[in-house]
Amino acid sequence: MRQLQGVGFTADPASGADILMVVSHDGRGLFDPITGVKIARDRNPDPDLCIPMGTDLSCPGFGPLADTRVRIAGLFGGGLHTTTEDGWTVDVVAPDWPNERVVLSINGDIYRGTAGTHWWHIFHSDYSELRAAGFSASGRTLVVATSSDITLWHRS
Repeated sequence: MRQLQGVGFTADPASGADILMVVSHDGRGLFDPITGVKIARDRNPDPDLCIPMGTDLSCPGFGPLADTRVRIAGLFGGGLHTTTEDGWTVDVVAPDWPNERVVLSINGDIYRGTAGTHWWHIFHSDYSELRAAGFSASGRTLVVATSSDITLWHRS
């Protein structure tokens, strides 16, 4: 993928499962975050469709999401969920700026507890610019997106 601009989650209208939309200079893609399989690809969209618009920074869906707008977080702003209903939290820190790190914690406080027990350093963005990090609305999927790639974690 060339120059990722942003990512966003929505639910599959048919199954309710998480779907990840990736927006880049090469178009838009929809991915199943459990398998990483590409569900649909739009390589030649109207350029205006790939720029998150409006106060909600959303892009129109396509394929199975044709009637859905998806909020996008990344280069143009916005954000993903940073907490889940059961207490997991994701934070972005920059102790060695401009290199950012993503930290996952169980109790929402990365400054207390033991590394590897209460919090985990899960990603170090030292080769690409961090675009977004956060959970899907269901809390089952976590994404870290950089200017060059995406990393996904999923739980049942």
